[in-house]
Amino acid sequence: MMLRTPDGRLYKKTFKTRKEAETYQIRERSAQLQGIWFDPNAGNIAFASYATQWLKLRTGLRPRTIELYDYLLRRHLLPAFGTSSLKSITPSRVRKWFSECASTPGVSRSSAAKAYRLLSTIMKTAVEDELIVRTPCVIKGAGVERAEERPVITIDQANALAEAIEPRYRAMVILATWAGLRFGELAGLQRADIDIRERTVRVARQLQELKTGELIFGPPKTEAGRRTIVLPPHVIGDIDEHLKQWVGPESDALVFTSPDRTPLRRSNFTRRVWRPTCDMCSLSAFRFHDLRHTGNTLAASTGASTKELMSRMGHASPRAALIYQHATLERDRVLADALSKLANAAGSAARKFEEIEQDANDELPRPEPFQWTAIRTRAVSRTAV
Repeated sequence: MMLRTPDGRLYKKTFKTRKEAETYQIRERSAQLQGIWFDPNAGNIAFASYATQWLKLRTGLRPRTIELYDYLLRRHLLPAFGTSSLKSITPSRVRKWFSECASTPGVSRSSAAKAYRLLSTIMKTAVEDELIVRTPCVIKGAGVERAEERPVITIDQANALAEAIEPRYRAMVILATWAGLRFGELAGLQRADIDIRERTVRVARQLQELKTGELIFGPPKTEAGRRTIVLPPHVIGDIDEHLKQWVGPESDALVFTSPDRTPLRRSNFTRRVWRPTCDMCSLSAFRFHDLRHTGNTLAASTGASTKELMSRMGHASPRAALIYQHATLERDRVLADALSKLANAAGSAARKFEEIEQDANDELPRPEPFQWTAIRTRAVSRTAV
């Protein structure tokens, strides 16, 4: 049967019976009159073509985000759906792909979740572009990342790392631990961002290293990432000493640089500085970012509220802050000890009251002996009955 689109283009569809064809024709004309008609051939575009174009048209993405999307497409999505048309990607195909992806050796649960989220976003855009009727990504919770639990070290271990690392990076370890700054935020700090008198550090930019080796200074990932953090008093001396010894006098001088005064590269720092330092401190599996995790856990253990943690950490959502609040077993132990102190104090007060009451009773005149005998006799008689 030959049919026409609302703009007059012809399209063909085949049916087994005349009745099916007539029913379909009536339904199509009705949809066109109601303005809800959908072109059945719109979704014939290949996923690879659409996804590539989708990525090109995404404006405002950060360079590292573009790199991540490009990697997820090449590594996970295009091999599975690249040659398929958009309309041929069904929920069952997506479900099968995700199951295989999540169980593939070498693919973390976090990577599988990121790939699923990207696929879901692309297919939702296809729905908005009226290329498909509905998205095939309907797996509940598939896009939720459940990152592995990272280690939290003690204050003594954090101090040991600060002592063992090269002197020019000592303050870097201190700020990562006690201010919760990320590596990129530390690498982007300038002298003007630190106020020793007010004990604050301002996060206004970060340094990113692309896979091409290019270094880019840019704003924090979210608006919440722009923040001013108050530093604990005990670290001010170390930070002040670092500024005097290792930082140029210019207001825009980088606070942390390589030995040849160039911006820090994470790859070089990790290989040449961080890993050897961790090995010396018997913390070989410890990442630099785990210092931030340790610091945020310490902040949560002080009893900070979710909003306070979000502000200090630079997070736009409370999810991460809640994770740190739930992870503060040491804080819970402090609370438990405090409850015991309350119970012991209450017990001591009760015992003291009993002693005072007993002393008062001892000072009262005792009843005559016959009264006690009479009362005891009546009680015995009553029991006997």
